[in-house]
Amino acid sequence: MIETIEKSSAPVMDVKKVEQFAGQVITDMAAAISGVMSLIGHELGLYKAMLGKGPMTPHELAEKTGTFKRYVQEWLNNQAAGGYVTYDPETKTYELPLEHAAVLAIDDSPAFMAAGFNLISSVWYDKEKIVQDFKDGKGVGWHEHHHNLFFGTEAFFKTGYKVNLANRWIPLLTGIEEKLIQGGRVADIGCGHGASTIIMAQKYPASEFFGFDYHDGSIEVARQRAKEAGLKNIHFKVASADNFDEDDLDLICFMDSFHDMGNPLVAISHARTKLATGGSVMLVEPASSDKVEENFNPLGRMFYAASTALCVPNSHSQEGDYCLGAQAGPARVEAIVKDAGYTTFRIADRTPVNLVYEAK
Repeated sequence: MIETIEKSSAPVMDVKKVEQFAGQVITDMAAAISGVMSLIGHELGLYKAMLGKGPMTPHELAEKTGTFKRYVQEWLNNQAAGGYVTYDPETKTYELPLEHAAVLAIDDSPAFMAAGFNLISSVWYDKEKIVQDFKDGKGVGWHEHHHNLFFGTEAFFKTGYKVNLANRWIPLLTGIEEKLIQGGRVADIGCGHGASTIIMAQKYPASEFFGFDYHDGSIEVARQRAKEAGLKNIHFKVASADNFDEDDLDLICFMDSFHDMGNPLVAISHARTKLATGGSVMLVEPASSDKVEENFNPLGRMFYAASTALCVPNSHSQEGDYCLGAQAGPARVEAIVKDAGYTTFRIADRTPVNLVYEAK
């Protein structure tokens, strides 16, 4: 009798749910390995070669790019299976729609994302470091990652900055754009390769811009980027968020970097001492909700993965160890800002990818 009760109370597995979830995992695996194909397509110029060319055969694409036809054929079939390119079974040709080209092939498009796959690749390169960090909990500094991370991060965020930073976000700040038009002083903290700093310097040529990052390799690239752009109103320096030395700043920016810091309270407190009268701090952070369950969507899933592999380990490797993560939410950010002595904090703008805060 007891044995019968134990058997009847055991959970019954729903085979259909198993099949459905297995299908979901296959979809994820297909997307993961196809991400490598997308990066190959970007680096070999396959997408660019298809731009505006209409239907193409594998042979034509291989000829145009100097690549091996048989590989190109398999690559095109992968891309067609994922809906990245279209396929005509009658002519056996492939085409990159203009709308897809805006995301995959046109570098200056406001929707360009192909180079961002470098960021994803860096996590695979560093998987063993991340696994070890799970075990010993020592943290992994930003500078310890594969160099694809630095270029991939630049590419991923640059698209949004080009569309929004100077055209939308700065004009929404309290009295800041007027100062920059006339000639102000701006610091970009955790600037990386300087994408955001350069965009601002180009928009406001009368102002002076300073990009700070503790990673000397990134600063070297940022200086080269500024040189290539012919900018004279921009200076990149190796410095941390709590020790940069420029004063009387009208605007201090933390562009998707605040949540990565070991001690964001010290960083934003230091920034407060460097502001000119009437100056603002702009915090651009990944879009997130204070309720964890409201972040359970494709964007939140991506940000939580990045947070696990990159953001939290970087914070944990530094003094302070706040470990905010990429989905910290407005309430946690506001609490730190208020603890630093700022009297005004507001959400200045929202996009599908970012939250933009202003502190004064």
